[in-house]
Amino acid sequence: MENKIKLYGFNNLTKSLCFNIFDVCYTMSEQDQKEYVAYIDEQYNSERLTNILLHVTDVIGAKVLHISKQDYDPQGASATILIAEDSIHGSETLAHLDKSHIAVHTYPEYHPVSSLATFRVDIDVSTCGEISPLNTLDFLISSFDSDIITMDYRIRGFTRDMDGNKLYIDHKISSIQDFIDKETLKKYETIDMNMAECNLFHTRMMIKDIDLNNYLLNTEADELSEETRIQIINSLRQEMEDIFKGITTYNI
Repeated sequence: MENKIKLYGFNNLTKSLCFNIFDVCYTMSEQDQKEYVAYIDEQYNSERLTNILLHVTDVIGAKVLHISKQDYDPQGASATILIAEDSIHGSETLAHLDKSHIAVHTYPEYHPVSSLATFRVDIDVSTCGEISPLNTLDFLISSFDSDIITMDYRIRGFTRDMDGNKLYIDHKISSIQDFIDKETLKKYETIDMNMAECNLFHTRMMIKDIDLNNYLLNTEADELSEETRIQIINSLRQEMEDIFKGITTYNI
């Protein structure tokens, strides 16, 4: 953070970045659905999720206090890392004030009637003090097949400057998009719903172009008729738009 504000005591601001990533797939059979869920469970098991979070910890310059991870039956996984600012070396009380966390949970599922399957990832990066989670966005988005992304960033609490004045934010932000690579943003349709006066920022992203081969399992797009390809693309796009808008426009 450039031009740091000189504070009186500890920076008590808490910065929370919470977002969902959705990956949508079209399966041609019940067996494909089961294989998709099995693939997701193997590809994004708790070990890999932990490694992703450890990299996030390096990016934000924090130290690891504790790691917890779990694979679930029948599907899904979680990983959580308790962190602290790497520069803090002091009493147990000071370390407690400085604690933050990073958590990720996965939810693979498939539609009971249609051929659609969806993989959802929930990520929560909560930091305290000068550490900001916003510079982890590009890495996290690229770590998953991100068709739809919904993000919330909030700064909570207050800290004080040397004159005792309350400060409710310690960095400039007008949109979460300001912290995402421009080349990444070009691939997505985006919507902002921000309440800057409340230090609350919300951004949604949906992939613009659908390469059908990226959404099929055990089938190549050129094996299908043009009519079938159009029908599948329309189903995928409808599912994405429902999630992107947060409403169901019609039942698939």
